[in-house]
Amino acid sequence: MEQTGGFFGFLEKNIMGPLGKMSQFKVVQGIMGAGMATIPFTIVGAMFLVLDIIPFTFPALEGFFNATFTPLGALYMSAFRASMGVLTLYFVLGMGYTLTKIYADEEGINLNPLTGAFMSMFAFLLIHSHFIIEDGAFEMTDRGWGRLEAAGIFPGIVMAVLAVMLYRMCIKRGWAIKMPDEVPEGVSRAFTALIPVAVTAIVVLVLNGLIIWISGMDLFELIAWPFGFVRHLTNNVFGIAVIYFLIHALWIVGIHGAQVIGAVTGPIVLTNLAYNQARFDAMRDGYAGYADMPFYAFAGQFQSAFVVFGGSGATLALTLMMIFLAKSSQLKILGRAAIGAGIFNINEPIIFGVPMIYNPTLALPFFLAPMISGMIAFLAIDFGLVQFLVAEYPWPTPMMLGAFIGTGGAWTAVVLAVVIFAVQAVIYFPFFKAYDKQLVAEEQANAAA
Repeated sequence: MEQTGGFFGFLEKNIMGPLGKMSQFKVVQGIMGAGMATIPFTIVGAMFLVLDIIPFTFPALEGFFNATFTPLGALYMSAFRASMGVLTLYFVLGMGYTLTKIYADEEGINLNPLTGAFMSMFAFLLIHSHFIIEDGAFEMTDRGWGRLEAAGIFPGIVMAVLAVMLYRMCIKRGWAIKMPDEVPEGVSRAFTALIPVAVTAIVVLVLNGLIIWISGMDLFELIAWPFGFVRHLTNNVFGIAVIYFLIHALWIVGIHGAQVIGAVTGPIVLTNLAYNQARFDAMRDGYAGYADMPFYAFAGQFQSAFVVFGGSGATLALTLMMIFLAKSSQLKILGRAAIGAGIFNINEPIIFGVPMIYNPTLALPFFLAPMISGMIAFLAIDFGLVQFLVAEYPWPTPMMLGAFIGTGGAWTAVVLAVVIFAVQAVIYFPFFKAYDKQLVAEEQANAAA
């Protein structure tokens, strides 16, 4: 169905158009690819973190854990440090690989995605160390290791883009060592990448050195500063409302809003999760200054834990209404078919079957339910009523269970999830009744005809 006027026309022109074009940018596609690639590592690493914090959350189990898992803590927590502890490296590798592959496929350039991935990691590692100038000489400090965590994702994205662009430029201009055809392909590719890697090293080192010399801050800090500002824009209730409005404004006109906006918010929630984990570890270990450490409500799986029960639009409540309250055959049958997937936050059957897209009757609750849910959850965490998120988990995890795991076993998070689900049901109910009545009339008219 095509809509060109009124509210839907406004969305198409002013929101779908610009954000739809943004989703086609190669850099955005690279970020999306990198984010998807890091999911298994963040989830598995967080599983071991949850195992480590269970005794803290449930003191009654402390004796059991002291006799079983706790002696192995240093061993199994290495899985957490090898995933979330160096998350930027995974992100940069995925970003470099995806971006290089996009350019190779779309422009027909002889670029090796694996080389692009390694060059991206190389470029980032050149700036991850922290330098100062003392007595006219560069000195390296010990502050660089923390930059391998999620806090380094934004500088990592920039360095991956820079490395791939330099690689692309060198190959397009023929700045590469060409080997005879008789040389094995693997050896030939290694020598082809020699000049691009050298160019990347020179460019990054010169840039980093000049910035340190002129400003006192290094290239990592320079890149991180504006991205830090963007991240802090999400640390208020109005920013949360805007994020969920944009996601669902795209969905309502047929674009996967969660993927498009997720390319921007994905690095932010991972970075915020790393800060939350640091604060939680300090609190668990009895560090007196933990209260001065930052925490963020919009972190980790905030969306699936508290906002989109049933999928985008928070349609789980609507699906249950369709099953138990609908009088129209269409909604009742569709609800029964969709509930299994909806429990696991997958709702394409609802979005395209009801349909939610271009539906003037259900458009308003489709916006309001996630926006209000996000605002309630943000305020509850921000005011300390609910534990902030500290663990990653798979987004299809059902309602309540996800909130419980993500907060490290906080029962207040489960209560918050139930309250938000009730609010979503209240928002959807009058619009559901109106749409159901409309469908019943149509079915009766068709039967009479």
